[in-house]
Amino acid sequence: MEIIFAYLASALIGISLGLIGGGGSILTVPVLVYLFGVSPLLSTSYSLFIVGSTSLVGALNNLKKGFVNVKTALLFGVSSIITVFITRKFVIPIIPKEIFTVGDFVVTENILTMVLFAVLMVAAATAMIRNGQQKADENAVKPGEGKIGKLMIYGIAIGIVTGLLGAGGGFLLIPTLVILMGLPMKEAVGTSLLIIAMNSLLGFTGDLGHFKMDWVFLSEITAIAIAGIFIGGFIGKKIDGSKLKKGFGYFVLIMGCYIIVKELFLK
Repeated sequence: MEIIFAYLASALIGISLGLIGGGGSILTVPVLVYLFGVSPLLSTSYSLFIVGSTSLVGALNNLKKGFVNVKTALLFGVSSIITVFITRKFVIPIIPKEIFTVGDFVVTENILTMVLFAVLMVAAATAMIRNGQQKADENAVKPGEGKIGKLMIYGIAIGIVTGLLGAGGGFLLIPTLVILMGLPMKEAVGTSLLIIAMNSLLGFTGDLGHFKMDWVFLSEITAIAIAGIFIGGFIGKKIDGSKLKKGFGYFVLIMGCYIIVKELFLK
């Protein structure tokens, strides 16, 4: 029963990406760690491949519909991709197993990874709940000169998040693309998927040689998540996405709080 639930949760990764263009990566690491028993650090690496592959399929689907701004994706990607690769290739390998000690409590690499990820989940959930009933198109502005520099800075910030935690950062990307670059919501979702795909897959290449990959397992989960993105796209045509986004936000918030409690107080 538990393994069935784990595979259903894997499908939810893709369903989330198909519905709202983000949020899937927030689920990937907890699913891998708590349901499949993968170590936290290796899970961040697997997450890059799973989310990257799934997002690429979603991005190509949106590209066919004309909902991807390739120029913006490439501009954003210049800074974010480089940041992700450097983080995975050079920063992750030098992080010590034991970070620091507070009394008798040892903060290990695994604990810190999960707590930071939980904090990211809470932040993502807050953003999704707050914006769940807002129409992003109404907040869109026309992009102007001088915003390219800001876009590069945001790219570096999201690259750090993706590199350290294996999360695509869709909940950060979409508001940035809508407000800073003036993209319509549907185009922002499609462009976000392409950026997430580039960041995640190229970041994953920085892990090659650092981890022993279970390619059969990785391929299974990725295939399920990819199937999920088509399910998400179908559901999105039938149900109001803003309501789903808000509900998903509450779900992620509960999970984030649970992880913080589990890692810090239930050890």
